[in-house]
Amino acid sequence: MNRLERILLDHSKEILLLVDAQTLAICEANATASIMLGYSYEALLGKSITELESSLPDVFYWEDVLQGNITELNAVESLYRCADGNLLPIIKTIRSVHIDGRNWLTLRILDARAQKKTEEDLAQMTSRLRATLEATVDGILVIDREQRIVSMNHRFSQIWGIPGDLLLHQDDSLILDFMARKACNPQAYLDRLQEIDLALHEESADIIELSGDSLIERKSRPQYLRDQIIGRVYSFSDITERVRAEKLIWEQAYFDALTGLPNRRLLRDRLEQEVKKADRAGRKLALMFLDLDLFKEVNDTLGHDMGDQLLQEAARRLSCCVRETDTVARLGGDEFTVLLCDLKDTTNVERVIRNLLMQVSEPFRLGDELAYVSASIGVTFYPNDAQSGEELIRNADQAMYAAKHQGRNRFSYFTPALQDAAQTRMRLAKDLRGALADDQFAMVYQPIVELANGAVRKAEALLRWQHPVRGVIPPSVFIPIAEETGLIVSIGNWVFHQAANQVKHWREMYDDDFQISFNKSPVQFRSDGSNQRAWLEHMQALGLPGNSLVAEITEGLLLDGSSAVNEQLRILREAGMGVSLDDFGTGYSSLSYLHKFDIDYLKIDQSFVRNLMPDSKDMALCETIIVMAHKLGMKVIAEGVETPAQRDLLVAAGCDYGQGYLFSSPMNAAAFDAFLRSA
Repeated sequence: MNRLERILLDHSKEILLLVDAQTLAICEANATASIMLGYSYEALLGKSITELESSLPDVFYWEDVLQGNITELNAVESLYRCADGNLLPIIKTIRSVHIDGRNWLTLRILDARAQKKTEEDLAQMTSRLRATLEATVDGILVIDREQRIVSMNHRFSQIWGIPGDLLLHQDDSLILDFMARKACNPQAYLDRLQEIDLALHEESADIIELSGDSLIERKSRPQYLRDQIIGRVYSFSDITERVRAEKLIWEQAYFDALTGLPNRRLLRDRLEQEVKKADRAGRKLALMFLDLDLFKEVNDTLGHDMGDQLLQEAARRLSCCVRETDTVARLGGDEFTVLLCDLKDTTNVERVIRNLLMQVSEPFRLGDELAYVSASIGVTFYPNDAQSGEELIRNADQAMYAAKHQGRNRFSYFTPALQDAAQTRMRLAKDLRGALADDQFAMVYQPIVELANGAVRKAEALLRWQHPVRGVIPPSVFIPIAEETGLIVSIGNWVFHQAANQVKHWREMYDDDFQISFNKSPVQFRSDGSNQRAWLEHMQALGLPGNSLVAEITEGLLLDGSSAVNEQLRILREAGMGVSLDDFGTGYSSLSYLHKFDIDYLKIDQSFVRNLMPDSKDMALCETIIVMAHKLGMKVIAEGVETPAQRDLLVAAGCDYGQGYLFSSPMNAAAFDAFLRSA
């Protein structure tokens, strides 16, 4: 025996003996034999194996071994007598081998006490495991190293519909095959199990998709006893509801609930990823910002349910215009974005844009109603116009507003000029916040002339902003900014107080019935109404009757239909304040609302007066408006009167009042005083 073989023998924890099959003499022994039996190595060599046996049955079967009747014995329990006379319970295995022309016997002997302790430990562990298995909410399957089923709990049987008691101690393939048949992809599941079996030392976890949309999470880990793998434990959790809940949470976080389209959050994620992909591939992106024109009117006239149906149909139409790899998202309200990815060039983008415009402009069937909307689209490109997703969104938004201002149902490409305009708008918004405190606002007044006799008993109060650096800022520029920022509420309060104080002065100085009209923004009507009540208290303090002031509103406000607007209009009317409907004829579908609200004055928009000629369409429209208003008990004011011919045609049509440069341009209060004195 070489040195390596001796080292291997001596490091074994079992007794290893080599016995001559003819004489039963011990010819070789390892160090463990000397340690456990108490004999020296020399004392063991030559000793008959029967001398170690302590009972007659053991001696008798050695005779069978000598006669060649027995060549193998497995796990025989016995007692060996040690050198000190004590008996050692052992478990021995005997094998007959043929070496160098001679017959030998190899004995592998285990300490039965240690084996018994191992079995007791295993029994205790099994008992504890059984209690734990039944207490857990997961399905548990335990197999031993030989792939036999050791245990399974009741929950496992529930999940898989398997009668566990009938399968105990059977080969685990019976259960694994059964489970595989219930999986959506049986072969893939069996292949995965085989991978686990070949890697006993590894833990694993995966998801099994069952027919019926159930999801089972399976985890597998090896079980050890004294550093030896004795089997594996599989745990099975029904995660169907958990996954559904997680999916719902994810969808709510990243998808629009109404249309099912990606929302703003998911759009930003996709933009970020697509920008990186475009950089790597040297490709381009196109981002479109799309806003539905006239959607608010549909929502207000047909109701929010119909409006929701229109948005859902619009989302479907938009999605049909692009590839599956592109993204259509809803940012909220009637705002959508379209992201075109992986573009070699931008030559085909305009074709997609025109298709989008055409699809949106087709009538929408909403129940028994047909609704008509259009779209304003802003377009920007990466990397031409921007270096990030956030910049793309801002650019497309600015371009969309440019398209809307150009007349709707069209598209506009982003340009640096739009960026400059946006920057200017942002700076104006900042400056506007301090304009009121710095006394930069002023009021001017334009007379409203009674056409029948030329008398001036009315005026419109108009707001002007004298910017300290930019000079006079037109109302068409700063009023939308004030509305967007909410500053219009405080500015509107200032305008009202200026108008109230001024009308008191002119009533005292010139005419007891003098009346000033002032513009009131729809944004002011959407506030809580406390400002309006304060207005009435201020008028009472000045001793002014309600009809000394007229609030000018737009047609769009009548379409709002909200309870807040209705309530504030009611308060004004009950206080006796007049209501004038400004720019009449340029809004949408407001005729049906005229009988619903108490309107004192209709103001014909100057776009109808500018080209007023006998027998013209504008003349017919003005005559129609005047007749209709009079029949409804309203007075009519024509705006933008600039020539005597226009005045004469309006007088002939029965118009009540005129306002425009023919009579006077807007002037400050002092100049208006002089105007009234000379009238």
